[in-house]
Amino acid sequence: MKTPDKPIFHFFLILASSSLIFTATAKSTIEPCSSNDTCNSLLGYTLYTDLKVSEVASLFQVDPISILLANAIDISFPDVENHILPSHLFLKIPLTCSCVDGIRKSVSTRYKTRPSDTLASIAGSVYGGLVSAEQIQEANSVTDPSVLDVGTSLLVPLPCACFNGTDNSLPAVYLSYVVKGVDTLAGIARRYETTVTDLMNVNAMGAPDVSSGDILAVPLSACASNFPKYASDYGLIVPNGSYALAAGHCVQCSCALGSRSLYCEPASLAVSCSSMQCTNSNLMLGNITVQQSSAGCNVTTCDYNGFANGTILTMLTRSLQPRCPGPQQFAPLLAPPDTVPKDLMYAPAPSPDYDGPGSIAASPGSSVIPPGGGSLPGNPANGPAGSISTAATVYSFSYFFIMFLISISFVFSC
Repeated sequence: MKTPDKPIFHFFLILASSSLIFTATAKSTIEPCSSNDTCNSLLGYTLYTDLKVSEVASLFQVDPISILLANAIDISFPDVENHILPSHLFLKIPLTCSCVDGIRKSVSTRYKTRPSDTLASIAGSVYGGLVSAEQIQEANSVTDPSVLDVGTSLLVPLPCACFNGTDNSLPAVYLSYVVKGVDTLAGIARRYETTVTDLMNVNAMGAPDVSSGDILAVPLSACASNFPKYASDYGLIVPNGSYALAAGHCVQCSCALGSRSLYCEPASLAVSCSSMQCTNSNLMLGNITVQQSSAGCNVTTCDYNGFANGTILTMLTRSLQPRCPGPQQFAPLLAPPDTVPKDLMYAPAPSPDYDGPGSIAASPGSSVIPPGGGSLPGNPANGPAGSISTAATVYSFSYFFIMFLISISFVFSC
């Protein structure tokens, strides 16, 4: 048998080495912006270890009660802020999304380094891949990432999106979601009750392909407020199945599943609040009265109308409806979890034909992808400019392929 020339093997080794250098990059949606406004957004965050509610809140410098309400967890449980949440639990973290250097991002989170921390462990473990080590290094002008002094306060830039609070001209809140290994775009679309086409539009995708570590902006259907512009909570939007606090923890607003109507009532927290009674009425905020008549149903409501100068604004609304409305619908409240639920909201999103645990909800509508890929119609206002590399992962296949070639080269060279 003829022994192959060594230069041929050297060529293959060089080729294999180049495949090791070639990396798959995780992508994140970029939303251009040009103003100094802020908006409500959500992060999809998976706990890296058991953490108290207050500890999760401190990681992102947000109100712990707001985290509970965003996930429809009952805040009336005793000492709920010290409840220990289990590792691997998926939570929606409410964040303020700002406009910084021409793109949307959140810059309100700071992290104090601990012993054995590295930029890679902070990015990949503590913050679950929502940020890369390179982004933290750049945001803090860290010259030597291998040297981190304990107790250093680091700015952690986090992804977020607003798109004017709409999706296909309907109210929406955007969730920044880190793609997991078994996720598919179809599975993610079904879990969050949208379509593959819509996700592709929002994220400027030419094909329905996602990779582990990619960060998608996922539109969540929501209920929008109509408060006056002088209200401090002007523009409040609450995603379906969630709650939000307003008026200094005095008012609690809910958006029931499948609803577009925001419903607000006094919060259950014991705080000092201004009057919640509607002017020229005995009704209190959240009260609804109905009276059947021959002409239809007379409905009177005392609605929340924003918070301004320390005052809870209310609005008395009267309407004649064909039939009397049923009981007010609320997002179902959950007990603070002690284990990771098996519900799809807390699990990866495989394709609909995946045979693993859990069932896949029915498709909310067509998710047909136009032939030929490329740009798709219906992008949100000020749609994303594209994707940016946030991290790099080396294919393990390249490593084993190189080892295999090296071993063969060694045998033939002997």
